[in-house]
Amino acid sequence: MAALTEDARATTVLLVGAMMVRLALTGAYAKYVKTGMGGVLLVAGILLVGLGLVGVARALGFVRGRGDAHGHAHAHTHGHAHAHGHAHAHGHGHAHGDRAGWLLLGPVLALLLVTPPALGSFGVGRSAAVDVSSGGRTFDPLPAGRTVPMTLLEFDERTADHHGASFGATPVRLTGFVTPAKDRTGFRIARYQIACCAADAVAAVVRVTGTTGNPPERDQWVTVTGTFQRAADGVPELRATSLTEVTAPRDPYE
Repeated sequence: MAALTEDARATTVLLVGAMMVRLALTGAYAKYVKTGMGGVLLVAGILLVGLGLVGVARALGFVRGRGDAHGHAHAHTHGHAHAHGHAHAHGHGHAHGDRAGWLLLGPVLALLLVTPPALGSFGVGRSAAVDVSSGGRTFDPLPAGRTVPMTLLEFDERTADHHGASFGATPVRLTGFVTPAKDRTGFRIARYQIACCAADAVAAVVRVTGTTGNPPERDQWVTVTGTFQRAADGVPELRATSLTEVTAPRDPYE
């Protein structure tokens, strides 16, 4: 693998820092890490931008490192024959390495210009699912007389707790994105849980039944209100009384 030249290394650091600053200022960082880490990313990005700028300035000759002048004078006192021979043997490979090194900046620049979307339905069937079958909590019954907003994770946990006894007849409200499933009835919604970042994400999934018409499009975010319904196959199930398509939340993870 070709080594990056000093100017390529400095430019890489600069672009990575700029990307971190952009993600922190726009809030897009929440697609990759837990909310609340924006301040840390912003500070780190500013430091990397500063370091990259110093490196670029030094590579372009605007800033001289300690000993640069002495090193240049010392190198000049050596014979021109040695310099010419070294350049002839090394020049072609060095130029080729420079070009290859600059190509490594492509992915970094792409991430700076285009922000990839948050995790969606594509990964639901290909990643681990939340396991609530063992060591789960014991829940108190839901209060009657009002609709209770709830995460998909809590819905799954309450389903596993004494077969959903804590739900009673109390309606709950869930928000998630539509994910394809081979269910004969209804469709499924999901939402990822993360401990630190998107790399450790696992999905909580709920089947939605009772709706009419065609189901929402894949990856469409919806808010569903309904009541718990016990399913024969053990999949957490919500019998919907209302469904509204919504925009993706700022924080897509629970």
